[in-house]
Amino acid sequence: MPRIRIDEEHVAAACTRHFSSDTTIANLRRLSGGASRETWSFDAIGADGAPQELVLRRDPGSSIGGTDRSTEFHLLRAAHSAGVPVPEVRFLLSEADGMGAGFVMERIAGETIPRKILRDDQYERARDLLTSQCGKIAAQIHAMSLDDLPALPVQDALTQINQYRAVLDGFGEPHPAFELGLRWLEERAPTNAKEPQLVHGDFRNGNFIVGENGIRSVLDWELAHLGDPIEDLGWLCVKSWRFGNSNLPVGGFGMAKELLDTYAATSGTEVDEERLRYWEVFGTLKWGVICELQGFTHLNGLVRSVELAALGRRVAEMEWDLLELLDA
Repeated sequence: MPRIRIDEEHVAAACTRHFSSDTTIANLRRLSGGASRETWSFDAIGADGAPQELVLRRDPGSSIGGTDRSTEFHLLRAAHSAGVPVPEVRFLLSEADGMGAGFVMERIAGETIPRKILRDDQYERARDLLTSQCGKIAAQIHAMSLDDLPALPVQDALTQINQYRAVLDGFGEPHPAFELGLRWLEERAPTNAKEPQLVHGDFRNGNFIVGENGIRSVLDWELAHLGDPIEDLGWLCVKSWRFGNSNLPVGGFGMAKELLDTYAATSGTEVDEERLRYWEVFGTLKWGVICELQGFTHLNGLVRSVELAALGRRVAEMEWDLLELLDA
């Protein structure tokens, strides 16, 4: 399948079609990151000369895993209506636009690079606010009505454990630490008395747009599903997302007690630290399997990438982190 070219002419035609007015495009550039999905930044200038700062998010071809762009579009629209800080979506690409599957949303200024968020003086005040903001925003996400959501898979702990066990078996390599982790998780899998709730699926430092006053937006909803909402809190606490600040378990900027207290105050749901720890163990194993998958993607020649190769080398690091958690 030929790769669809993204240029100012195609983007301008799509914006003109959906905005119902002649539009020109300026400052079109691809943003870094994403091997299977592309993100483009641009300014759309209407007849009045006023620019709209926008982002195009698209699939260059078919993809495996995660939601499609149509589902992500409807998720973002529902989240925005529910008051969750997310970009406002503008339109979903159509076949006539000739750019594949994707959508256009507003562009929000801020920083997403964790190293800068955790270390730059500019974000010193923000760092004091991030933990409580994460607790409040997570509670907002989990409170969203299922009636307002597009169709999403139900993925409880046992379902996902079986999925990751199957992925591991497909590699044909022994990983005793991961096997131990899968058994540990299976034996302690929580049973949810309540109906499944919306889970963001990738709620972590690196997927937040941060300004000097904290979180401005939550990005990357492609792993959203229905399940145990505490999965999001555990994923936020995985050691890899602390980016060197290992003594601050919540994203490298805060402590678990503040996160859980704020979450409880907003959601009305008390969460004990053992339940949080379960999902942190799960997230650590999940990230380890993903790292191996990324490494094999490079080694098999599907996508040649230094980044993917480097992630493959982190498998041993994830095994170590997992064993430390199990020994706690």
